[in-house]
Amino acid sequence: MVTSEPDAGTVRPPQGENGIQANDPCPADACSVDPPYTLIIPAYNEETRIPRLLSQLGGARGEIICICEGDDHTPALVSEFAQNHRGVDIRCDRRAVRLGKGGAILEGMRQARAPLVGYMDADASTSFSQMLALFALLDGADAVIGSRWIEGSVLVRGQGLFRRLESRAFNGIIRTLFGLPFKDTQCGAKVFKKAAIDAVIEQMVSTGFEFDVELLWRIRNCGFRIREHPITWNDMGDSRVRGNDVVRMLASLLRLRFS
Repeated sequence: MVTSEPDAGTVRPPQGENGIQANDPCPADACSVDPPYTLIIPAYNEETRIPRLLSQLGGARGEIICICEGDDHTPALVSEFAQNHRGVDIRCDRRAVRLGKGGAILEGMRQARAPLVGYMDADASTSFSQMLALFALLDGADAVIGSRWIEGSVLVRGQGLFRRLESRAFNGIIRTLFGLPFKDTQCGAKVFKKAAIDAVIEQMVSTGFEFDVELLWRIRNCGFRIREHPITWNDMGDSRVRGNDVVRMLASLLRLRFS
């Protein structure tokens, strides 16, 4: 069963059967070697933005994998954080060859050890505490995707008019092409049961920003239940998506859909 019905209100920190709760700290001597969740952070030259996210991870109880690409100091910042927070299971997988956003997430998914797997933007436009809340919602679904465009979402600092129109137009095209009922496929906050990921990961071909659409499409086609949930979202600016990226995304998705 697949649903796109929004939940009332923004993401809250519920306590689910999986034991994950937002703002649930983990002392250095209490972190399990078998993590409750894996959180993947694709990071391409994020040295100016990732410190905001790292500042939120001090009590993280799960496995955190940063797939670091580019040539800036992002890997050094992640390594320094890991040195100073021995109780946090975080590592930087540094890649010399550009994988793309989707390729980086796929690599993180292949490495994931936990039964729940998610990914988020390196700039923390969606906070870490909200990601924990999304994980907790997996008790009632196989995937939960954050949405900026459904009732209950809060835009602390929204995008400009052109970006909003571009985003809405893109989602309209995607809904038509792939039959996806979701209002926001591109929000960087998504969590899944690993069983859903394992069912489709070998079929995945997208490595760019179109990755999210293909992933949701394949998971939905396998009969897994996907839940769209409102989030609080803060546009941090300096988007990695450019105008020519949108054209490439649409071209790639057209090839995927009609191949």
